Amino acid sequence: MGWCLRVLATVVLVGVSAAVSAVEITISCGAVGQERKLCEQETAAWATRTGNTVHVATPPNKTNERYFQYLLDLGAGKSDVDVYQIDVIWPGLLAKFFVDLNKYIPKDTVSQHFQEIIANNTVDGRLVGMPWYTDVGLLYYRKDLLQQYGVDVPQTWAQLTDDALYIQQREREKSGNEDFWGFVFQGAPYEGLTVDALEWINSHGGGELVGKDGHIDLNDARAAVALSQAGGWIGTIAPKRVTSFAEEDARTLFQSGHAVFMRNWPYAWSLLNGDGSPVAGKVGVAPLPSGGVHAGRHTGVLGGWQLAVSKFSKHPDVAADLVAYLTSREVQKRRAIDGSYAPTIRDLYQDPDVTAANPLFGILPPVLKNAVARPSGPTGESYMAVSTRFWEAVTRVLQGRSSAQDAVAALKDQLRLVRANAGGKW
Repeated sequence: MGWCLRVLATVVLVGVSAAVSAVEITISCGAVGQERKLCEQETAAWATRTGNTVHVATPPNKTNERYFQYLLDLGAGKSDVDVYQIDVIWPGLLAKFFVDLNKYIPKDTVSQHFQEIIANNTVDGRLVGMPWYTDVGLLYYRKDLLQQYGVDVPQTWAQLTDDALYIQQREREKSGNEDFWGFVFQGAPYEGLTVDALEWINSHGGGELVGKDGHIDLNDARAAVALSQAGGWIGTIAPKRVTSFAEEDARTLFQSGHAVFMRNWPYAWSLLNGDGSPVAGKVGVAPLPSGGVHAGRHTGVLGGWQLAVSKFSKHPDVAADLVAYLTSREVQKRRAIDGSYAPTIRDLYQDPDVTAANPLFGILPPVLKNAVARPSGPTGESYMAVSTRFWEAVTRVLQGRSSAQDAVAALKDQLRLVRANAGGKW
């Protein structure tokens, strides 16, 4: 009898210990596309495995707004969020607020990911973010409409402009729908416009805004051609309200069947082809067009998101375990199949389940290989100022408040000022 009581007491104590050791973790997850839903599912699965509790917080969707919210919270030393979802351009900007994940995640696990992204996320030898998914700009198109009108997938922006206008006019004549458009993209004044405009300019041979050596890298004439062309889209092949569009605005209009072409990230694929989508089975995807045969290249800007653990977390070891799980091969494979989020684990691009579920993963590796990075590395803590000046200049062109030539000239002056204010080295 005494032996039974001792066993029972041991069981009770173990149960109490397990209950005490369980902790609450809060993760900040975006809500673009299926992000929030998948984040809730994945964190719930981890919570079930570990006995811990996870709360999902939703930050602003626009990248620059999210950055400044994170900066305010982390700068104030807040501990209410343990895990942050951070953009690929932020590790250098926010590194001081995050723990070194090398202390918690084994090297053989880290080595499974694209080493270029690991290098991007490593600041002064500290791994401040684990890659969750990568991104690159893509061209989505209505393959049924291109086939109907005998149009090939455009290889240049000039071809896209002509083809978009031609199909737009024909579809409006046929349906009487004046809200059918040729092309939609991210035209609002935020980080998304920096991405889109860098794609336009670089594809015309206009440079990378700031080169890897830290010098301003803009070919005035070619950059002006690219921006002038984009300004000509407004009100012709793109609605005037595109200057307020972020990713989901463009996707919603395209998915409703009201556009021929769209620039967006890989996440859009699964939604466009999901149950109940009016364009399911009618969508193709390709690299973005080039600027032309003499100077151009097919440019997609590199994006992607990482998971970082706050140095103010009360449970950094548990938070790091959540990060390790969410960035694991198991979870990345499921996200690729269910949400078309591009993995950061290289061998998943050869996984037959992944490639069968989403054909776009067949074209992604070469597009990712040739992707252009935003200049967050060379500009360091000045990046957000650089990006802001850039999208402000592009906005003036899109809204017809400045010529492309004047906007490029003014932008170079502003970038020089930002650099001077940073001591000449950004």
